[in-house]
Amino acid sequence: MQLIEQPVRSVREQIVDTVRAEVLAGAWSNDEPVREQALAKRFGVSRGPIRDVLQQLSREGVLIYRPNKGVRVNTPPAEAERQLLQSMRREMEIFCLGQCIDQLTEADDEQLERILAELTRACAKGDLSAIADCDLTLHRTLVRRASGELEAIWLSITSRLLMDYSRIDRFDEIIAEHEAIVSAVKQRDFEAAQKALQENII
Repeated sequence: MQLIEQPVRSVREQIVDTVRAEVLAGAWSNDEPVREQALAKRFGVSRGPIRDVLQQLSREGVLIYRPNKGVRVNTPPAEAERQLLQSMRREMEIFCLGQCIDQLTEADDEQLERILAELTRACAKGDLSAIADCDLTLHRTLVRRASGELEAIWLSITSRLLMDYSRIDRFDEIIAEHEAIVSAVKQRDFEAAQKALQENII
C-alpha cells in the first residue's frame, strides 16, 4: 500500500483551523471584534502568529477589517451571492473529484474514514465547532488531492458559505450525507460520489 504523507499543521495553522471552525459554527457573533491580545493569551503564543492568523482568515473572508473598528467577524453573504458561491463550490468540488478519484489510494480512504469517524463523534457530542471543522476537512481533503492551487480558492469560497451553517443541528443528515460521499469515493464510483456531493452542497 502506498502511504500518503499528510501535511503537518504548524501552530499557526492549528489556530487558524480552530478559530475558523468556531466562527463557522456560530461561536462568534457577526461583527464581533477579534482581539489579538486575547487570542495570544488563549493559545499561549505571541501576538505575531495571531496577526498572521487574522490576516489569513481575513483573506478567506471569515474575518474583515473595518476602519476604526479593527478586525471583526464577517457577516454571511447576501442570498444572491450565496447562491453564486454555492454553485462555484459545487462545480469546483466535482471537478476536483473527477481529477483525483482514480489516483486515490487505500491511505486516502483510511484518512476519509478517520475524518468521518471524527465527524460522527462530534455530532454525538453536539460539538458545533468540531462538526464544522470535520465537514470542512473532509471536503478539503478531496480538493487538496486534486490541486493545491484550487484548494486555496475553494477554501475562501467555502469559508464564506459555511458562515450560514443553518443545517448544523440536523446531525443525522450531516452524517448520512458524508457517509454517502465517502462510500462512493471508496468504491471509485464518480457518478455516485458526484450525486452525493450535489445532495450535500445545497
